[in-house]
Amino acid sequence: MGKDLSDMTLEELWELFPISLVEHNDAWRQQYAEIASDIAELLSDYPVERISHIGSTAVDGIWAKNIVDVMVELSAGADMKKAAEALEGAGFIMMSNEGNRISLNLGYTKDGFAEKVYHVHLRCIGDNDELYFRDYLNAHPQTAKDYEALKLRLWKQFEHDRNAYTDAKAEFIKAVTAKAREEHAGRY
Repeated sequence: MGKDLSDMTLEELWELFPISLVEHNDAWRQQYAEIASDIAELLSDYPVERISHIGSTAVDGIWAKNIVDVMVELSAGADMKKAAEALEGAGFIMMSNEGNRISLNLGYTKDGFAEKVYHVHLRCIGDNDELYFRDYLNAHPQTAKDYEALKLRLWKQFEHDRNAYTDAKAEFIKAVTAKAREEHAGRY
C-alpha cells in the first residue's frame, strides 16, 4: 500500500503523476459536461456566475494532458474558501490556495491517475484569461497547432516537473492572451 498523497514530496507526486500528452479526445467535452453539472449541484448554495471548460482539452484538435480543466467563477466577495470546502467534502483535493485563486483536483489517487481526472479552478468573476486564450486558439487553428508543438517539445523535457513545464509555456500563453483580449475585448 502506497503513501497517502498528502504525505508525498513534490518529487514523488511528479513521479506518480507525470506530464503525459495524448491526442485530442472528443470525450473530453462530455466529461466536462458531467463534472460541470456535478459542480453546479455541489455549489448550488454559492454565487456561481459561470462554469467553463478551459485548458487544452477545450481546444479543438490539439494534444493535451488527459485532464479536463474547469473554471468556476464566483461573484465578487463570495466566500471562495467555503466553496472549496464544499468541493473537498465531495472528494476533491486542494492543490493550491492563493486566497483569490483556489485549485482543486479530482482523480488523483495514491496509485496514480484515475480514469477521469479534473482540475477545478475557483476564481472571482472576471479573473478569466483562460477563456480568452481558449477562444483565441479555437478561432486560430495555426496558433493552436503552434501551442501544441510547444507542448510536445516540452513534454519529455519536463515530464516530471509540472512547474517547469507550466513556466516554459508562460510566455506563449501571455502573448496569445494579450492578442485574444484585444480581439475579443469585453467578451466576458
